[in-house]
Amino acid sequence: MPSVVVFVTIAAMAEVEIIVAHHERATLRVGDVFLKVDTDQARADAEVAAMALAPVPTPEIRWRKPPVLALAALPGRELGRPGTPSTASPAAWAAAGAAARKLHDAPLPPSPGWDPDELAADLDRECAWLIANDVLPADLVTRNRQIAQAALRPWTPVFTHGDLQVAHIFVQDDEVTGILDWSEAAQGDALFDLAALTLAHQEHLPDVLAGYGTEVDLDVLRAWWSLRGLRVVCWLAGHGFDPAPEVAILKTLLF
Repeated sequence: MPSVVVFVTIAAMAEVEIIVAHHERATLRVGDVFLKVDTDQARADAEVAAMALAPVPTPEIRWRKPPVLALAALPGRELGRPGTPSTASPAAWAAAGAAARKLHDAPLPPSPGWDPDELAADLDRECAWLIANDVLPADLVTRNRQIAQAALRPWTPVFTHGDLQVAHIFVQDDEVTGILDWSEAAQGDALFDLAALTLAHQEHLPDVLAGYGTEVDLDVLRAWWSLRGLRVVCWLAGHGFDPAPEVAILKTLLF
């Protein structure tokens, strides 16, 4: 197993920090290198290809030896963390919006992503699971599902990151220094990315839109908040994480 030998050699040089780990993949930090371990090589291949195509800063690939992808650490710090108030400046949030716009203006990546009908069917399955397993109250799921319907309309596909949450965007001196985790990159709706970026950080939406540089349909954006929240709660619960912050967001969207 050569990849294990390489990993142990690196691990001997510095402490190992577990960033995230579940049964699908894991990310470790060893010194100034992040090691992404993913046994789904098609997903890993898609991530590497998306990073090569993206017109925004991405981490330098130090080496790749499946199932391990070694990435250089990015300068700066995360724009924020889910469930925690962001200390980043309005200018940094605007820079994130500008980076999203640059990505959305780029040529489409090869992956077709979800279409509205597929996404609706998947969402209905996940909502049924949430109710059947008493993860969320049925009325909360039903009302957010109704809100989410506005997102399930035809859209003009753009190059989307697919998981453009605040922890994946690094900033320094009010500039974006890099964007992480391109495993979900595909053709999709621009508002999906903007919703992921501002979920739980709705107070920074005006700054993001100022950087993005164009008006958006706020009802559709809100619908993506509900849709993403419902789907993320299901994923978190299924992978052993606490979905409490996302549940709180779903409750606030009803008012």
